[in-house]
This record gives sequence, C-alpha cells and structure tokens, in this order.
Amino acid sequence: MASIEPALARTGRLRARYARWAERPARSLLAGYLAYMTIGWVLLLLPISRSEVVAPLDSLFIAASAVSTTGLATVDPGSSYSGFGEAVILSLIQLGGLGYMTIGSFALIAVQRRLSSHRAANARAAFELPERIDPRPFLMSVVLFTLLAEAAGAAALYPMFRDAGEAAPLWAAIFHSVSAFCTAGFSLFPNSLEDYSAHAGVSLVISALSLLGAMGFLVVVDVWRSLRRRRARAFFTTKMIVRITAAFLLLGTALLAIDDPTIAALPLGERLLAAFFQTMTAATTVGFDTVPISSLGPASVMGLLVLMVIGASPAGTGGGLKTTSFAALFALVRATLRGESEVRFAGRRLPEEKLRAAGASLAYYAGVMSIAMILLLSTESAPFEQVLFEAVSAVGTVGLSLGLTGDLTAAGKLIVIVLMTAGRLGILTFGIALARHRPPENRADPTL
Repeated sequence: MASIEPALARTGRLRARYARWAERPARSLLAGYLAYMTIGWVLLLLPISRSEVVAPLDSLFIAASAVSTTGLATVDPGSSYSGFGEAVILSLIQLGGLGYMTIGSFALIAVQRRLSSHRAANARAAFELPERIDPRPFLMSVVLFTLLAEAAGAAALYPMFRDAGEAAPLWAAIFHSVSAFCTAGFSLFPNSLEDYSAHAGVSLVISALSLLGAMGFLVVVDVWRSLRRRRARAFFTTKMIVRITAAFLLLGTALLAIDDPTIAALPLGERLLAAFFQTMTAATTVGFDTVPISSLGPASVMGLLVLMVIGASPAGTGGGLKTTSFAALFALVRATLRGESEVRFAGRRLPEEKLRAAGASLAYYAGVMSIAMILLLSTESAPFEQVLFEAVSAVGTVGLSLGLTGDLTAAGKLIVIVLMTAGRLGILTFGIALARHRPPENRADPTL
C-alpha cells in the first residue's frame, strides 16, 4: 500500500500539470520553445561544443534557428562546432521539427476537452485533421513516420557522401537527412549543397525528404492510403495541398530554368535540376541551396520570395503562411470580385472560421514583417532587398539568405531571433485561439 501511494501522488501531479497546460496551451508552447532554445544555447556555450571561439550571441542565434528549424546561421556550423556541438544542433532540429507536428496535436486535444462535439469537429477541420483521431497511436505513428523517413534518407545519402570523399560520410548523411525532413536547412558544408549542384542523387533525396516533411504525416498517409486502395478517396484538403504544391513546383522550376541568367547558363540537365531544387527549397521552406541565392536575378528572387511567404502544408514541418491559407484567401478575393455570397474553392464551401484563420494569419505576418523591416532597416546598412529577403526568410522559417546573415549587427541578430520565434509559433497560436473561441456553425454542404 505504501508503494502505491507515491505512484498515485505522482499520477495526480502529472494530471494537475496537464490540466494547467490545457488551460493555456499557447503559453505552454512558448514556454517549451524558449526552454529548448535556452538549454541548447547553454550546451553550445560549453567548450566541448566548440571547435573555435564563438560569441555567446551567435550560439543563441544558432540555437534559436535550430529549434525553429529555420537554418539561418551567423557562423558556419560545420567548422565552428565540434561533433558534440553538431549533435546538440541536430537534437534541437529534431525536437523543433517533430515537436511542430506533435505538440500542435497535443494542443488540439487539450482544446477539444473544452468543446462540444460539434465544435470539436469544427476544430479538427480547422487544423486539417481527420474526424477521428486516437491521440496516443496517432502521436506514436508520427514519431515512427519521422524516424523511418530520416533513416531511409540517411541510408540513401551515405554512399553518395562517401563516394564524394566527405570526411565523415555517415554523420553527414544523418545530419542532412534530419535537417531536410525537418525543413531546417542546416548543413555541415560551408556552402550548403552547392558542391552537389550537379549531383542528381543528393538533390532528389534531399527534395523527397523535404517534401515529405513539409506536407506532413497526415497528408502523406492519406495519399498513400488512396493510392493503395483504388476506391479510397483522399481528403479534399489533401488534394488541395498536393495540387497547389505541384503547381508551385512546376511554375517555379519553369521560371528559374528559363528566365534566370545564372541557372540558364548551366547544361540542360543541371539547369532543370537546379531550378527544381531552388523552387523546392523555397516552397517547402527547407532552406538548402545548390546555387548561390545572391547570384540569382531579380525575377527569380521575387519568385522565391512569393513561395517563401506562402510556405508549406499546415500538417508538416515547414513554415510560411501555409498553402491552405493561401487557397482560402485566393477564394475569398475571387468571390468578392464576382460578388458571390459564398466563398468556394474547387466546388467546396469554405467555412467562416477557415477564412478568419487565413485572414488573421495574413494580418499577423503583415504586421510582424512591417515592424521587422522598420527595425532592421534602422540597424543594418544593407540594401533594401537584402533586408526584405532576410526578414521574409526568418518569419517564414526558411533559412535562405542573400548574404546578410553573417553581417548582421548585434541588434539585427536579436531581431531575427525574435522573427524566427514569431514565425514558428505565430500560426499555431492563432489556430489554438480560434479553435477555443469559435462559435458553433451549421453546415448545409461539405466543407474543408
């Protein structure tokens, strides 16, 4: 009996902590994020983590960039940090990427406990989830999916890095596989993946991992289910995400392959590969590059900016405004111009809460970007386009840069750290807030 009482007491404390977390999920997410970032920062400050002298602010920047899976870096991770330091960075990337897919589900579960069954169904739709989810098996499936994808990616990359003469091919394969799936874009190589610009194997494996992570477990499983069972139909949201992503990849690849002078100068095969990879890296917000972004033409840079703002799927590890929000805003503008009373996309009526969520996300990004641009333009002496690209990359947790990151002032680094945090947690926080305060709504026909 004496042995049971402490166990019951511990269980009671755990339930009490969960109840407190359920009351303030958004605040708990921020606290957890800051805790991981702080722990990572402290570990990176240890002498065992560094191969050379790294300023404390730079280590804080790296920790924030890793846990937000952004990929911007003020120092070269491969040469500035030891193997232990690189392992710390990789752990932060894994926690950030995996956590973004799973903690959002925990938050939704906590919110659902306070909703009626009708409102809970609406909340699931707003978060792009199926109608029925058993939390524990679902989260275990997400973890298993992540680890299997990363292991397969590492196994594919290892022989290619080994044959290329990398000093530690196995570690490089593991690091880049995790970084790609979590759409972090951190690389152990000084020039990202530019040395592999003509290597189709590396580019395609990294692209596959990034697309899997950016679309997310729910979308990938739904596509797989519909392909395996011919009579099974994918969720409408899955179809929308896949079609929009495919359209952006095709349009972006065509733009870069035809219009950009740097990429157009390459042989045809390398040109198509480089154009596809750079489009993919912006659309999934992974942040790797095989061609220096600073060498691209103005039209190409603008095209990448648009893709970075729109971002990836809401169910995945990528950042940005989200493809579903883009679709909702596009449908809203079209309905307004046509004078239609209902907002529809591909024949489906979009619920009001979906439109409000998309509008709130757009307003949030516009507000954050406006403040960030004013602050960065006052602290940095770089050209406007460099500052704009850096700010969009940070808020969208992309990690691409026109070369400004390494030259940021101390104030600029702090601003970008805040931007990466705001970009990573902002959309999720809005989703939780809207789910908790959404009124019931009757629907006459199928919606998203």
